[in-house]
Amino acid sequence: MRIAVIGTGYVGLVTGTCLAETGNTVTCVDIDEAKITTLKQGITPIYEPNLSVLIERNLTEGRLHFTSSLVDGIAGAALIFLALPTPPGADGQADLTYILNVADELGPLLSEYVVIVDKSTVPVGTAELVKEHVAKHARVDFSVVSNPEFLREGFAVTDFMKPDRIVIGASDERAIKVMESLYKPFVRQGNPILVMDEKSAELTKYASNAFLATKITFMNEIANFCERVGANVDAVRLGMGSDERIGKRFLFPGMGYGGSCFPKDVQALHHSGAMEGFQFQLLDAVMRVNDKQKTILLPKIKTYFHQDLTNKKLAIWGLSFKPDTDDIREAPALYLIQALLDAGASVTVYDPEAMDNVATQFGDRVHYALNPYQALETMDGLIICTEWSVFRSPDFAVMRKNMKQHVIFDGRNIFEPEEVRAEGFDYFSIGR
Repeated sequence: MRIAVIGTGYVGLVTGTCLAETGNTVTCVDIDEAKITTLKQGITPIYEPNLSVLIERNLTEGRLHFTSSLVDGIAGAALIFLALPTPPGADGQADLTYILNVADELGPLLSEYVVIVDKSTVPVGTAELVKEHVAKHARVDFSVVSNPEFLREGFAVTDFMKPDRIVIGASDERAIKVMESLYKPFVRQGNPILVMDEKSAELTKYASNAFLATKITFMNEIANFCERVGANVDAVRLGMGSDERIGKRFLFPGMGYGGSCFPKDVQALHHSGAMEGFQFQLLDAVMRVNDKQKTILLPKIKTYFHQDLTNKKLAIWGLSFKPDTDDIREAPALYLIQALLDAGASVTVYDPEAMDNVATQFGDRVHYALNPYQALETMDGLIICTEWSVFRSPDFAVMRKNMKQHVIFDGRNIFEPEEVRAEGFDYFSIGR
């Protein structure tokens, strides 16, 4: 099948590459000519495990192409995926400018029936809007389908190739058959293709992310309460997660959620409710708690240093919002770094993938280390903000040698308190 994917951001690049991997001929389109040039060379602009390998293979085998020309990109395509940004506005509303502008451009370019697929995360009713904008100038039949993505950063290739479920929002039988044919290779093990109306498909994505954000936030509240009453959140988590109605996933407390999806999608769903005269009271609380949770370690750090961080040298391990990605959008580490700088501290950071992105935001206001141990040299304390695997089994003897003061503030609970204290460190975590 010949497919066009408009937008080479995270979702578009993963979508196009994985569809090419199953034998389709895919052309990815982006107005950023510099990005297209690097992609043609097999250089991946984002860090995502296994993605660069698939891009190189499908480029070499002639199934994957990149262009900055919309006309060339959609030529002969049976499917056109819209994988464009929907950034939040000041009020949280998802900005559909990119999607609707492309929809306007597509209309006069269509020469035969095509299925246009909303892959971006969009508010309820967007499929109708896209259809209206394309129809203004279209001279042929077309269908608009909602097909939300459920990709986890760090696992996106696996999630696309082996999906839990595929959601198709469509009311056109012709389009449904095309979509089912496209995704048949991905559900050979029996995972469902769920066909529903367009609005329900659009809401499914928002509802899923809002629920997961709520689950994380609830566990963070429980962890904070554990500290008040002397309970251990690890024990509580295991006791809760053993209930199959609750499940074990997304019950690990920490510094709050971040990234490109949860913050934006919770805000957008909340705003959509307001536009319909409906107040998502639960989401109000989720957003408030999560904002506070991003700097939940700050009071502990200040208390340890007697409320004076002036000229204290603090190291941070982990900058991305989660491990196995270089994505720092809404990363809790960024909020904590700013708070530490405001309090007069000197900050040295290390992350396996995200330091270049952080440098564009903080510049020379922070120091950048080449490895985790270099980051600790002459430091008064260590703060862990992201649970990268490389941090889980460190050489504590080297850490003690490098650090001026031996204290760890663990925002992801990656260590066992007794073990760390036995190594000669003061240790503070969340909910334990």
